[in-house]
Amino acid sequence: MAQNTAIKVNETSRSAVGRDGVLDIAARLFREQGYGSVSLRKIAEAAGIKAGSIYYHFGSKDEIVAAVLDAGIRVVHASMRDAITDLPADTDGETILRSAIRAHLRALLDVSDYTSANVRIFGQVPQSVRDANLPTRRTYEAEWDSLLSQLKKDGTLKQDVDIRRLRLMLIGTLNATLDWFDPDRGSADALSRTYADVFLNGILQRQDT
Repeated sequence: MAQNTAIKVNETSRSAVGRDGVLDIAARLFREQGYGSVSLRKIAEAAGIKAGSIYYHFGSKDEIVAAVLDAGIRVVHASMRDAITDLPADTDGETILRSAIRAHLRALLDVSDYTSANVRIFGQVPQSVRDANLPTRRTYEAEWDSLLSQLKKDGTLKQDVDIRRLRLMLIGTLNATLDWFDPDRGSADALSRTYADVFLNGILQRQDT
């Protein structure tokens, strides 16, 4: 009797993982190990379920990957958008840009395996999966383009700044921190201030003339 009870409890705990649980585990594994090293069997083992159980929720590994990629973009997009929306209406352009940079970095480094997994594996996945993720990615890029264009319009940015190139440089630089950032040696907030200082003020010491 006790053995049967244990089996039922074990089966319940496994089934309780659910779709979101599978995605959470997959995102962590993709972040840690990359795309090629993570199989459906490995995801199932980490989730404590049989490999076949995954097919109740997903048709393939790439279907899981696509969901992780979309979620990763949406997490950082929501973080950036909310950070800007929460600012007072009279906030100056420099503060707005600093807030956007900080929100992106914090979502990337502090908040979610999904955002980190997205950055790490996007270049490793099949082209069909990347194509499926492009609409979500482009929506976030458009949010940045809109913000930077408004800052250019109100005089915060120089009029000769190429918005698309600036956005590519900003997001690319921020995402690259995943390759070297060590939370034991500094916070995402401190790093965001450093990045913002460089982007806004440059690195050259200007001599008074």
